[in-house]
Amino acid sequence: MTSVYDFDVIVVGAGHAGVEAALAAARMGANTALLTSNLDTIAKMSCNPAIGGVAKGQIVREIDALGGAMGQAIDATAIQYRLLNRRKGPAMHGPRAQADKVAYHQKVKQICESQPNLALRQETVESLLVEKTASGLRIVGVAVRSDAIYRAPCVILCTGTFMRGLLHYGEKKMEGGRAGEEAVLGLSQSLRELGFTVLRFKTGTPPRLNGRTIDYSRLEMQPGDENPVPFSFLTEKVTCEQVPCWITYTNERVHEIIRANLHRAPMFTGQIQSVGPRYCPSVEIKIVRFPDRPRHQLFLEPEGRSTHEVYVNGLATSVPRDVQEAMIREIRGLERAEIMRYGYAIEYDYLPPDQLQLSLETKRVAGLFLAGQINGTTGYEEAAGQGLMAGINAVRKLFGKDPVVLARHQAYIGVMIDDLVTRGVDEPYRMFTSRAEYRLRLRHDNADRRLTPLGRELGLVSDERWRRFQEKLDGIHRLRAILESVKYHGVPLIKRLAQPETTWDELVQICPELAAFRQDVVEQVMYDVKYEGYLAREEAAIERQRRLAEKRIPSDINYDDVPHLRAEAREKLSKIRPVDFAQAGRISGITPADLAVLAVYLEQRNRRSKAPSRELLTQSEVDQVQPGGIID
Repeated sequence: MTSVYDFDVIVVGAGHAGVEAALAAARMGANTALLTSNLDTIAKMSCNPAIGGVAKGQIVREIDALGGAMGQAIDATAIQYRLLNRRKGPAMHGPRAQADKVAYHQKVKQICESQPNLALRQETVESLLVEKTASGLRIVGVAVRSDAIYRAPCVILCTGTFMRGLLHYGEKKMEGGRAGEEAVLGLSQSLRELGFTVLRFKTGTPPRLNGRTIDYSRLEMQPGDENPVPFSFLTEKVTCEQVPCWITYTNERVHEIIRANLHRAPMFTGQIQSVGPRYCPSVEIKIVRFPDRPRHQLFLEPEGRSTHEVYVNGLATSVPRDVQEAMIREIRGLERAEIMRYGYAIEYDYLPPDQLQLSLETKRVAGLFLAGQINGTTGYEEAAGQGLMAGINAVRKLFGKDPVVLARHQAYIGVMIDDLVTRGVDEPYRMFTSRAEYRLRLRHDNADRRLTPLGRELGLVSDERWRRFQEKLDGIHRLRAILESVKYHGVPLIKRLAQPETTWDELVQICPELAAFRQDVVEQVMYDVKYEGYLAREEAAIERQRRLAEKRIPSDINYDDVPHLRAEAREKLSKIRPVDFAQAGRISGITPADLAVLAVYLEQRNRRSKAPSRELLTQSEVDQVQPGGIID
């Protein structure tokens, strides 16, 4: 007899995306089930044992500001903190922390186990259950391997690399979602049968070494920051003892070994044909792509406080194990190092994300949401950000409310999701600060000011978090009032602060009471004042985008009916189905002329139906959109 279980929301997969999705749904009041093939691998760090980085760190701070779990989990389990790009401007700063990977998994599992409305189940999902309605297909649940059915009106797939995962160790291939774990085979077929396009991507991981066999005296030490910057806005101060990382390099002897064995490397034999991440390539790709570089930097990152295992960041590879051993022997400090886990590549199925709405709900099946690597992204942080938004929007749909869509000027998470849905992917997507037009306001330090009020409105922000946020805002207001009222030589201190050469210490000498304010409050006011002119220019561009976003495009439009629209524009608009002219302008290949043609058509259609035309573009607004969606 088939067992049947009923929930409001079902999350499939308990990686970084699935955890945030399930926690958000449960905290918003939905009866939620988190299904995973192995409860002992919740939030497992399959690749590097670290959270954050440039742009990635901003995403983690945004997740935390909205009430997510990742920031608190890394602060509870970190072994080293570093603020990247510290010498650059604040928009480029990227908090990063090495994690104790086992402790991190255990902390996240404990958070999930303690969450009301959330049931954890060890189940392997094999297929999706849908029904036909007058408006199309609708999800109703999932079938699992143990002959049981879980029913729910909203399902979120967060499958990571498990859909038809195939591991490559040189010439040897084996099925698996990651080393030592089974792949999921049925879901891909179920999605194809529902009409989804399913493609393949590739990623990889380096060997792990036994730290007792590394000669650290021959390596360059990389210590943590003296004054660590935490990830969670709830963490007042980082007090943990920091563990150093270490730096070494490849050399010509290593490169010769790799070149001599390219005929055994799956990336060059045709064994792997799918695309991998451009900005995190395997070492064999780096050697071929940059033949004139005599060496490549490697970071030796401890995997925890209670293990000797060390991750070799920068040495991702899928060459055979004997080649990996020969490579390691030639690296300074690793001459006697023992490999505990060999590196490998993995191919897996993903769904091109132009099949999604901006809410992360699929266009083809109502109530079905996707988050994480299934959408063509790479990285724990990108996955967690998508999971959080998918969980939020699944509950919003459940309760009959409009989805929450973060704008590009609100959050890196908004930039990422808009990029995925509007522009699609042709390689695994990774977040960079360069992807954000308004990165000066999307700093890691002000993520709470940007997003915590929204998190409170959604029911994700606790009373304690809200109290601390209000204290910070109060401090900012009081500090600005002092700077505006106190004068030195007839000039208000706030005007002196605006001058690039003025430091905070100089103002404290003039007005000692400034020393009483918290560092995070001081930081916010300094950045606000010093970059006020730049922020004003960004605001003008944001306002133009906002006006374009108000010009909605009817969901029922048939682009084949639009006369004089170019074939490329017709094809891309039909595929993406933008919700407004702002999104339409960001589609690659859509020109101002295309938008003008579309605006004229909608104006004529509205006249025929006697509908108000206030939503249409003016010619001046059309002129502001440049090829590729860039706004002047």
